[in-house]
Amino acid sequence: MTKADIVNEISKETGIEKVTVQKTVEAFMETVKDCLVDGKNVYLRGFGSFVVKKRAEKTARNISKNTTIIIPAHNIPSFKPAKTFVSEVKNQVK
Repeated sequence: MTKADIVNEISKETGIEKVTVQKTVEAFMETVKDCLVDGKNVYLRGFGSFVVKKRAEKTARNISKNTTIIIPAHNIPSFKPAKTFVSEVKNQVK
């Protein structure tokens, strides 16, 4: 499902114009992204959490050149679904 599909579904279910829904969805995504960039986590009860995970510095191997490289410590965005969300997906029978 793409962002356009989500906008169409929300517009169909709520009766709100697609342009308004698209602006709202994009504003939501931008807000979540800005919070994660600032190091703040976003918690949506019943849906899940967007969190920033810290990756430690580590040593890796470049097999083709047979060299060692160091990957610096960095942050990475992550999504952890809520338990109710996971149980709904698990119990979905097709």
